[in-house]
Amino acid sequence: MDETRLVERARAGDFEAFEELVTRTEGRIYSLLLRMTGNPEDARELLQETYLSAYKKLGSFRGNAAFSTWLYRIATNHALMRLRRKQPETVSWDELPLPSHEEIRRRGVSNWAVDPKEALLRREIRELLVRAIQDLPPLYRAVVLLRDVEGLSTADTAKILGTTEGAVKTRLHRARIHLREKLSPYFADGEEPGGRAVIP
Repeated sequence: MDETRLVERARAGDFEAFEELVTRTEGRIYSLLLRMTGNPEDARELLQETYLSAYKKLGSFRGNAAFSTWLYRIATNHALMRLRRKQPETVSWDELPLPSHEEIRRRGVSNWAVDPKEALLRREIRELLVRAIQDLPPLYRAVVLLRDVEGLSTADTAKILGTTEGAVKTRLHRARIHLREKLSPYFADGEEPGGRAVIP
């Protein structure tokens, strides 16, 4: 049965249809929450909160986006609320000026790029990247995970985070600069460990 039909049945009170939706989506949602929080226990709790909220709000789901995108929004909101309680942000990155190309060069950031989704599959740099992503402020972490790891569009990411596409692009740019700066010491001349060239 396709997702649309399952959602219709779940909204009509068919709990088995909702359980099937949970089964189909919980792996991706848990993965996002684990990367957001860096803590398996928090991720499991937030997963339960996400689906409890989704079940209660099923009547408000209009189908303007995919059901999984709607779940990403609920999960991300729960994760951001918990992270703000645990580690309130003292200085907003949104208020900081974007560094120029000259300043990035001066700070010694190598001219390379890593696809975060691909990097997470490569053992030799996965731990470095996970730590670098965890260092990002929660909103920036969410943007990187939704856009670069989950592969969602800028438009969907903006809807999930309740912001504009322009804000998503700016935050993603800042986050990528941060990741490059954090990981640059482990790379030389645009190459990965083992001599493989990084995607430019």
